[in-house]
Amino acid sequence: MTVPTRRLGELPVGAQGLGCMGMSQSYGQGDDTESVATIHRAIELGVTLFDTADVYGAGANEELLGRALKGRRDQVTIATKFGFVPGDGGGLAVRGNAAYVHEAVDRSLARLGVDHIDLYYQHRVDPNVPIEETVGAMAELVQAGKVRYLGLSEAGAESIRRAHAVHPITALQSEWSLWTRDIEAEVLPVCRELGIGIVPFSPLGRGFLTGSLNSYDKLGADDMRRGLPRFSEENFNQNLAIVDRLNSLAAQRDVTAGQLALAWVQHQGDDVVPIPGTKRRKYLEENVAAAQLELTAEDLAAIAAAAPVDSVAGDRYHPAMRQYVGR
Repeated sequence: MTVPTRRLGELPVGAQGLGCMGMSQSYGQGDDTESVATIHRAIELGVTLFDTADVYGAGANEELLGRALKGRRDQVTIATKFGFVPGDGGGLAVRGNAAYVHEAVDRSLARLGVDHIDLYYQHRVDPNVPIEETVGAMAELVQAGKVRYLGLSEAGAESIRRAHAVHPITALQSEWSLWTRDIEAEVLPVCRELGIGIVPFSPLGRGFLTGSLNSYDKLGADDMRRGLPRFSEENFNQNLAIVDRLNSLAAQRDVTAGQLALAWVQHQGDDVVPIPGTKRRKYLEENVAAAQLELTAEDLAAIAAAAPVDSVAGDRYHPAMRQYVGR
């Protein structure tokens, strides 16, 4: 069992990456020892793309990844993101001005303990700063040797075009899964026209599509999903019908619902490199096995039919965060 290789633009990576956010925040108590072991096991299985951000754990996630990758730097592709800053009232705001871009990268390099970042994303487009200014500053990082490739996260089609005109964009990171398919109408065609790879985050619906979350009460008091509309108790219980249908399909193939959902994303194109997140080796190995599943067109249609978009209850973000999606 090993992950094959794909390309994000000109950047070769394993066909499945590892999202590291949950190792430091959002999904209950972390375990750094197991997280490091998970990262090391991922490398053994051919995973090369490791994804973090400066905001995850207020920098702790970058530090954790840096420690885990010490002595293994030449085997991996490190991706991190900048742009989220503390907002008024305890929420998050976005900064994309040129001076901040230069400040942010130096802090990330120090936390990661590396001399360059392979793939550097703007975490969200700043509505108050022209994308040309932000990407222009990011391009200066490439020229300075601090960054190799540039990416955007949750950007809209027009911003992607404008950014790509300033400097080639290698990858777009956006949420994409059976129950979140926003990018398919406009963003995906633009990325493919421009040769930009797609990096789906939360390809397992923040864990919901694995079937392991079969009760709202399983969400811990500190679990960030409790604050998402799609995971409100009422919507949670309604959305369980999707998992029931996936479980039925998965049983026919002797795989898990999560493996089927992840394989569906994996099959959306050779330019697609999902980054399912986990902090445990057990689930990492399940996810990597999904990259080996072969699905026919009929299989893909049946899986998609298990989660029709109009059957999904609740938005994925509250308005305060939703305003930054698709800009």
